[in-house]
Amino acid sequence: MPLTVDRTSPTTLTITRRFRAPPERVFAAHVEPALIQRWCYGFDGWRMPVCINDARPGGELRWEWANDEGAGFHVTGTYEVVEPPQGSRPGRIVHVERMHLPDPTPDNHIETTFAPDGDGTLLTVVMRADTPEAMEAMIATGMTDGMETTYARIDTLEPATA
Repeated sequence: MPLTVDRTSPTTLTITRRFRAPPERVFAAHVEPALIQRWCYGFDGWRMPVCINDARPGGELRWEWANDEGAGFHVTGTYEVVEPPQGSRPGRIVHVERMHLPDPTPDNHIETTFAPDGDGTLLTVVMRADTPEAMEAMIATGMTDGMETTYARIDTLEPATA
């Protein structure tokens, strides 16, 4: 299922996507650095050479992307909540991140939930920016197109490793 994007307020974007994989696998793909590098690299021609991801409250992240032409950018952030899914209880990650393009963008407050949905997962990502202008700038990067390209790879991760 392709992702859906809904601008729920001038400063809030809600993104949903269904995955064939169970919540535990989709959650693992969001917290384990080796798995993140296998799916979260955007469009073809890009890669993620650096993935530091300390997924625990107070833990930090640094993800770096580069393309074949030598361009690149990175994201830094801090985790506030990391709750793996358990049984019928959805998992949840809350973190604050900023993109460096090369200058840092305003903070983006993100809550991601991993809810059971039949034999798969319903992922919901709520992004909150401090101002409507910051949200407009985020959307203008084309991030939602890149997110669908990237998320589609999660369903292709092998069950034994994802």
